Amino acid sequence: MHPLLLLLRSAVASLTLTAALPAEPALAPRSTVPGVPTREETLATLNAPRPIEALDSVFIEELTWMEVRDAIAAGKKTVIIASGGIEANGAYLATGKHNYVLRATTEAIARELGNALVAPIIPFTPEGDIEPPTAHMVFAGTISVSAETFEALLTDIARSMRAHGFEHIVFLADSGPNVAGMQKVAGTLHARWGGKPAVSYIAEYYNYVEVRSWLKTLGVNEVADGTHDEYSIASVMMLVDPMTVRMPQRIAAGKFSVNGVSLAPVEQTLANARRIVAYRAKAAVDAIRQKAPR
Repeated sequence: MHPLLLLLRSAVASLTLTAALPAEPALAPRSTVPGVPTREETLATLNAPRPIEALDSVFIEELTWMEVRDAIAAGKKTVIIASGGIEANGAYLATGKHNYVLRATTEAIARELGNALVAPIIPFTPEGDIEPPTAHMVFAGTISVSAETFEALLTDIARSMRAHGFEHIVFLADSGPNVAGMQKVAGTLHARWGGKPAVSYIAEYYNYVEVRSWLKTLGVNEVADGTHDEYSIASVMMLVDPMTVRMPQRIAAGKFSVNGVSLAPVEQTLANARRIVAYRAKAAVDAIRQKAPR
């Protein structure tokens, strides 16, 4: 064979062999962006002391990561994962109705437990089919997710909480369509993880029927008017933010009532709202303590 052909064949073989070899992994460059630490620098801070006094809050989204770390280390090893929704609620209530209620009830539950924090309230829940729209989805502003998406979201949030060292993961539903998914995921994860951490769905929290009956002892006797509103919800929303029930607009229009019950005087309604929050919190706290890991 001609010497030039031999040389060409050798060169082609060398190139083929080189192409077949895996490329050497690229080293992660050090960050050159001001204020952005490298991974090594980040890991070095994990045990750094908190430089300032911690905020007095049970809501994880309001806390710094150091505050969450220190709260867990101090014994706050229960985490509440609650779901609300974005849905139509008559002419007067904000679409985030259940989320506002949960803002009040989850804080009361966590503070009464004394060993709990609250994960960000989940606003994205099953509210009906999207195409074609059914249930709440026929009303403007509603946001719906499929059951599969909702369950996947619950699963990943719970996995995140497990990674941080929580020992009891608690699911609460404030809206009926959320119950089945939360029950299913709680049961699945509790079994998968062998109770480490324990994962519990607290059915006792979703007690609106009992609350309506109990409210009669306070002189609140409702007659449903079909507006998807009720005293136990509107009053608690007022406690969180009066604008979520359009209080001044309703007063001006002479429509400051729900199911035949006046929401005035405001001071009395807010006092009842505090009683409602305490009633629902007690039901949840008792159940959580019964299901807590021993």
